[in-house]
Amino acid sequence: MGTTDETTYDVAVVGLGALGSAIVRPLTQRGARVLGLDRHAPPHDRGSSHGESRITRLAIGEGDAYVPLVRRSHAIWRALERQTGLPLYEATGGLILGSERSRRTHHGKPDFLHRTIGSAQRHGIAHELLDAREIRRRFPPFTLRGDEIGYWEPEAGLVRPEQAIRAQLAVARASGAQLRTGETLLGLEPQGDGSVLLATDQGRYRALQVVLSAGAWLPELLRGQGEAAWAAWSGEFAVYRQTMHWFALQPGAAPDFAPGRFPVFIWMYGDGEEDYFYGFPSVDPQQPALKVATEQYLAPTTPEALRREVDAGEAAAMHASRVAGRFPQAGPQALHSRACMYTVSRDRDFVVDRLGPGLPVWVASACSGHGFKHSAGLGEAIALKLLDVGTGALLAPFGRRAAAAPQPASPAAAPNR
Repeated sequence: MGTTDETTYDVAVVGLGALGSAIVRPLTQRGARVLGLDRHAPPHDRGSSHGESRITRLAIGEGDAYVPLVRRSHAIWRALERQTGLPLYEATGGLILGSERSRRTHHGKPDFLHRTIGSAQRHGIAHELLDAREIRRRFPPFTLRGDEIGYWEPEAGLVRPEQAIRAQLAVARASGAQLRTGETLLGLEPQGDGSVLLATDQGRYRALQVVLSAGAWLPELLRGQGEAAWAAWSGEFAVYRQTMHWFALQPGAAPDFAPGRFPVFIWMYGDGEEDYFYGFPSVDPQQPALKVATEQYLAPTTPEALRREVDAGEAAAMHASRVAGRFPQAGPQALHSRACMYTVSRDRDFVVDRLGPGLPVWVASACSGHGFKHSAGLGEAIALKLLDVGTGALLAPFGRRAAAAPQPASPAAAPNR
């Protein structure tokens, strides 16, 4: 099975995407001996963290526990920009729209829009509340019915996921992390001395602690740890295919969709769980386009079974159902479309917990479609916990909870923002 690395690592991190890359960097910068493993070569387009942009926002309708994480993420991205020269976070401003009479559930949280407003008020986050007339005045591309209200947050914006992962891994590698890509974990073997032996398709490694942060590959990894481990975690995560589309802007419309004039947005235009979508400014001057996406939770998949190609019919359906009547400046031609995966937990929140009682193996999933904005802050909090520095209060809300009553077949939508 290849060579055996004689080093005993302080921490081995399996999966180097959004969260894994955010864990290895602070660990290594604080002097830990770190091994990072990934079956692919992040950043890549095989998982959940690709496609040019993700939404970030400070007021979190999903719960107050997330606000410190996203605030810290913004600070980390700014520091990484200075350190690496890579553009990561752009504060374009963000708009969450909904009917003034709607109390629509989102992420399993009722009245999502007003919960977001309450989060901003409690945490002193700069924001404004806009009526339909003011939304039209500030953002002419939006075609409204007239009964909308909007939550406007100037510090909201977009994060470049590929660049953020690239920056985290570059700093970790420069700080001494041993990062091995194109290498697949086969099994974990707890040892009598309290360490863990990691067997991969290329070698064997020893670590004092292990973090499984493999996103959509988590169910496979957990199943591979044996019947007892799988029995405790079975049903915790489900994986769903999602699509995103870039629709060409009509000649002359591009300036109105540029960052600084057009915000990131989440638009809940009806009361049904499918009645929403989200989008981004046009960031490529060479191909001006409106990027939009929504979610589906009817057909679970796996990384191996995922249909990565997005056909023209999917793009046409997105344009007809959500874009055409709301952004007539965006034509029906999709310049390109991409598929990615959401790894959705049972309660739609994050999970950071031990694989089993007393085991030095942690399962970490910044998932459920709203993870990227928090990933840098969450990764740092996990790293500090592993180093016994603290942050227990930040992570306490994300311990795994007992299985609740069966969930509906089509859970409330969870935007990938």
